[in-house]
Amino acid sequence: MDQTDLKILDTLQHQARITNVALAEAVNLSPAPCLRRVRELEERGVIRSYNTLLDADQLGWPVSVFIEIRLERQVVGDLKIFEGQIERFPEVMECYLMTGASDYLLRVVAKDLKSLQAFITDKLASIPNIANIQSSIALKQVKYKTALPALTAEDRAEA
Repeated sequence: MDQTDLKILDTLQHQARITNVALAEAVNLSPAPCLRRVRELEERGVIRSYNTLLDADQLGWPVSVFIEIRLERQVVGDLKIFEGQIERFPEVMECYLMTGASDYLLRVVAKDLKSLQAFITDKLASIPNIANIQSSIALKQVKYKTALPALTAEDRAEA
């Protein structure tokens, strides 16, 4: 990946709907080579997808919760079972396998506290091998972003 690829990626992560002509102009390429580079980045999996970010509050999902899960056993089979169950729950926005006191950290959205309770008791607690569930409700989102820090070719060489 060279500096031009990195400029393309930085531009796309801030303006995913930019036209190829405008993108090419922004990174000082002609449109055909720019499109070829974007397609190569997509094929290599560097660009995973294009998404639209929605406002959860306006769409009726104002409660954001971080839930720590500790399992009774951390063997591969049990981890796969847990992860498979989590994939089925649309309320789970993110799930991370962690080090430390918890095995997993989830970010969950809910319509209200009653629906959060139902999610925890009816869905989450029904997964086998869970030893502990601890939740923290976010009071305010201070910062949220999806764009990675811009990288230069020098940064990539050091990594």
